[in-house]
Amino acid sequence: MIDNAALPASPQPLRWAEAWAPASVGNISVGFDLLGHTLDVAGDRVRVTLAPGETGVRVRSLAWDEETVPRGAETPALPLDAERNTAGAALLALLTQLEADRAQGTERTEGAGGAGSSLPGFVVDIRKGIPLGSGMGGSAASAVAALTAANALLAHPLEPAALYPAALAGETVASGSAHGDNVGPQLLGGVVLALPDRLVPIPIPAGWDLHCALVHPHQVLETRRAREVLAAPFPLADVVVQSGRLAAFIAACYRDDLGLLRGTLADALVEPRRAPLIPGFQAGRNAALRKGALGAGISGGGPSIFAWFEGADAAALGARAMKAAVEDKGIGADAWSAPVAGPAARVESCG
Repeated sequence: MIDNAALPASPQPLRWAEAWAPASVGNISVGFDLLGHTLDVAGDRVRVTLAPGETGVRVRSLAWDEETVPRGAETPALPLDAERNTAGAALLALLTQLEADRAQGTERTEGAGGAGSSLPGFVVDIRKGIPLGSGMGGSAASAVAALTAANALLAHPLEPAALYPAALAGETVASGSAHGDNVGPQLLGGVVLALPDRLVPIPIPAGWDLHCALVHPHQVLETRRAREVLAAPFPLADVVVQSGRLAAFIAACYRDDLGLLRGTLADALVEPRRAPLIPGFQAGRNAALRKGALGAGISGGGPSIFAWFEGADAAALGARAMKAAVEDKGIGADAWSAPVAGPAARVESCG
């Protein structure tokens, strides 16, 4: 396992790198499109190989990791066209960013093709470990893993946060909007606030012994469909309630105030509209609350259900109870638990 921020200098430039990006919980109930955190329970792997004789990005292969996406599971066809693939689109945006840096006198690709030469092409091989349409940040993870791998190939790698604009370009391909609640935490790790008018995500402290239980019902809910139900206006009173909860959540995290946090993890806006799209949601959420969860809700666009607990044992028990409740509705499900302060994307091998 290699820390991308500490890749050693090498007399021979790297020709390929493989990176992993973790699953994530978007929104965290109270911060639609703004808050997210990672979980070390599943992830996407992407290998990026330099192709000096090519230009642009070529997505060569896409496969599924059967450890987390079992054979026979619904696996929608994904485009290999770079402009319509989240990893490919992110890398195209990175190339545009590198061209702009070069125009301003910053050369980051000497090892790949020599200063002054055209930028090399990227060949991409993707191994999906996060089910699509799961609400676990799968589209974002492919983009972030691709960028993390490509960044390792640069003579002067960017800081992870500097990859954020390119990651948003990849996310936009999948969801139709540039929201950073998945790519932000996947780049930086832990809990992140991703504001739409800032090009740098903001890490949020998550103290205590916070753990997350995550249950993935075996159904697909595409992000675009999950966003369609949000088109109608929201009552101002509900917006005020949600704004107060978001402010209280941020305050609780910075104050290490677990009591205040407990009252914030409830969604007055999005969850009431999306819950009907997820048959087992109410059962899973109620099971989590009965087990003492600090709060529970829809992970990202759904159908996955998350809950925060104090302590690893409580989260593990909660995950089992949530899974059983969903399965009692006749829906198969997978369940995990892990610390809320999950990992960032990382380079795992290179050569």
